[in-house]
Amino acid sequence: MVFIHDTEMSLRAAAALVNTLPETDSDGMDRLVTQADFDAYLDEYAYTGTFHRDDEELEAVRDNRPRLFELWSVGRDEAVPLVNAMLRDGQALPQLVRHDEFDWHIHATESDAPLSVRMLVESALAFVDVIRSDQWDRVRVCAADDCESVYVDFSKNGSKRYCDTGNCGNRMNVIAYRRRKAEESA
Repeated sequence: MVFIHDTEMSLRAAAALVNTLPETDSDGMDRLVTQADFDAYLDEYAYTGTFHRDDEELEAVRDNRPRLFELWSVGRDEAVPLVNAMLRDGQALPQLVRHDEFDWHIHATESDAPLSVRMLVESALAFVDVIRSDQWDRVRVCAADDCESVYVDFSKNGSKRYCDTGNCGNRMNVIAYRRRKAEESA
């Protein structure tokens, strides 16, 4: 395991949230528009605390996406002020907590803080771990020619090149195979 469980889960949730942006979608579609989109996201990525699941909360979460996306476009040192600003804006006050099936981990906001604030702070804390462990090279954009989706490489050897949003790896392998076959027959 590269990162502890709560860090990995927050990084996966942050990448999935960023990948709802039109800029990261191969069809240029915004994948977080309706309440149904929002509910599907929240059903997949577990957050604790108060939820309203209303239009105001949806808009606040949507507003987090560009800030998080920016983390994938900068280097490790440039990420530090971005992460610090997220923690400051969320009035983060890290505390150890244990609940449900989770052992001790960090929460940095009150459980009744707005969901968008909790999400931003949890993401920022996860990126703190990435920065501190000098694993920034695992924060990546898909290597497929036609994809801008983001991901964090959780593989043991850090060799993952493609996102999980589609079939980028398979598609690029097929293209490479066809290219090799065409070159062999030429």
